[in-house]
Amino acid sequence: MNSNQVKGAVKDAAGKVQRTVGEVTGSTKQQVKGAAKQVEGKVQKAAGDVQEAARDNAEASRNRR
Repeated sequence: MNSNQVKGAVKDAAGKVQRTVGEVTGSTKQQVKGAAKQVEGKVQKAAGDVQEAARDNAEASRNRR
């Protein structure tokens, strides 16, 4: 795992907590902020997944030579 994958997963989890707290307290503002943080986390994790896949492919190419 790389740092983007970890940071993205943490942001996603924090956003889910924030969204849930907003639902429980009736705060639409917190729900929206939490949902936005979740999306940001998912995007960052996906970027990390792409980086990891590229690294794996480059390593596999070097090993084929």
